[in-house]
Amino acid sequence: MRTLFLTLIFAFTIMQTCAQTSEHLSFKGVAIDGTLNEYVSKMKQNGFTHIQTEDGTAILNGDFAGYKDCTVGVATLKQKDLVYKIAVIFPDKDTWSRLSTNYFDLKEMLTEKYGKPSDVVEKFEGYSQPNDDHSKMNKVKFDNCKYYSIWETDKGEIQLSIDHNSVTSCFIKLAYFDKINSAKIKAKAIDDL
Repeated sequence: MRTLFLTLIFAFTIMQTCAQTSEHLSFKGVAIDGTLNEYVSKMKQNGFTHIQTEDGTAILNGDFAGYKDCTVGVATLKQKDLVYKIAVIFPDKDTWSRLSTNYFDLKEMLTEKYGKPSDVVEKFEGYSQPNDDHSKMNKVKFDNCKYYSIWETDKGEIQLSIDHNSVTSCFIKLAYFDKINSAKIKAKAIDDL
């Protein structure tokens, strides 16, 4: 009887472990898969607030990776209602030192979790290199700052970058692309051609 009980506990543990592993890339421990409403519901359970949904993209707000007040976009192909991309916009920064510190801190954490990035570009473009905080921020605002790191995993791709919205806001963007669902989205696009 005791052997049967131990066998059942062992089998149950194995089933739980298998059920928790996924072939999909995950964000906040949730597989990037399912319908938009299903995914938004799971993000709400993780403490995010749903702001709006428009054109197959849900916008949420919450804390992520130790940063307060992040904006999270959950994207689908509208015709398929299948989540394939998550993008996090971290709060705006008004100085290069704060912006670059966030970028390098996140890069370090991602490298610890996913290993060395497969692609890294960290440079300013133009004839002259900026030598002070103000000049570096101007390079960001006018699209002359190329700072990004990409991690290729078996389950998808993760992209970290310094980005901007015109000249009014500069921020860090982190995007997760699920490999399986991105392939389905691409196949749908190819069918449309």
